[in-house]
Amino acid sequence: MLEKLHADVVAVLSAWQPPTATATAARERTLRLLDAGPVALTRDHQPGHVTASTLVVDADGARVLLCLHGKFHRWVQLGGHCEPGDPTLADAALREATEESGITGLQLHPVPIDLDIHPVGCGGGSLHYDVRFAAVAPAGAIERVSAESAALGWFAPDALPEPLADATAQLVAPALAAVTRRSLRPAP
Repeated sequence: MLEKLHADVVAVLSAWQPPTATATAARERTLRLLDAGPVALTRDHQPGHVTASTLVVDADGARVLLCLHGKFHRWVQLGGHCEPGDPTLADAALREATEESGITGLQLHPVPIDLDIHPVGCGGGSLHYDVRFAAVAPAGAIERVSAESAALGWFAPDALPEPLADATAQLVAPALAAVTRRSLRPAP
């Protein structure tokens, strides 16, 4: 099953038009990582692995949902590892966002908004090649803290919490822009 997901990740990133020079460089590094094959989607790949995350925006487009991560105690967008049952990268991002927020009915913008490569403790030290998406929550959505989070919270773009993970703030403007276009993909 990882072969299909691997092919999708390669296709998505090959077609993606990164918004910045930094994201362009990250895309090129990620495509080189993916030359290793489907193993580059797993925690077992010591040089690093592709992950999928989502910045959730409320139905009014006024606030973003962040998670206080239980392991590294910083506020971040929702996301995590790809799983063998994920048919596409967008499905992985939507699954992670739904699991970690407890919100059903999220609608995902199918085009990535960013890609960030950062060190993590997986397998004693590795890299996450994190492909980032945006989603909008349905009106009246109520979040539920998952086992991976210490807290969840809705924040205005000009009042983000501290401590914030390094590359999380840069997602707010592109996420808001993506969800206002409303070319969204509903949860399965």
